[in-house]
Amino acid sequence: MKWGLSGKSLNSTSLKALLEQTLHQVELCYQQAEQELQRSFPRPEISFKLRGRSAGMAHLHLNKLRFNQQMLQDNGAAFINEVVPHEVCHLLCHHLYGRVKPHGKEWQSLMLGLYQQQPKTTHSFDVVYRPQQTVDYRCNCGVVKLTIRRHNKVARNQASYRCKNCLQTLTSSEL
Repeated sequence: MKWGLSGKSLNSTSLKALLEQTLHQVELCYQQAEQELQRSFPRPEISFKLRGRSAGMAHLHLNKLRFNQQMLQDNGAAFINEVVPHEVCHLLCHHLYGRVKPHGKEWQSLMLGLYQQQPKTTHSFDVVYRPQQTVDYRCNCGVVKLTIRRHNKVARNQASYRCKNCLQTLTSSEL
């Protein structure tokens, strides 16, 4: 079985089409695994809300796959052909062997045996750096910048932060 999508240009492909192709590729991976291994596997929940430097993530105990939508858009077919089988293999490995090393011999064997892919632990896609939004906080030392995530925790009264130098609790003029 020829593996993966054709090399056609995905620059003009819409996001909706890329998402559908990713879902289709997950299903193809499972069908191929079931045919080769002669057993069935439960289909995972799939999300496209992963952010940051990771292309994909498998949540073993939740039977869930998360994919980075921005990287999917930026890399198209290469993303679908490389990341999907990589993450599916993590779930298959969990179902077949239980607790094993994430990129151990069992996972590597599945990557090579099922999908004829080199078992690489990380992707080689360019990651576009997007500066994090920050909020200015104050202490005796002056202005300290907190990420928006930390600022939101302060705003919801879930956390407070201290200056590393003067140990004063940081305060925001926005709150």
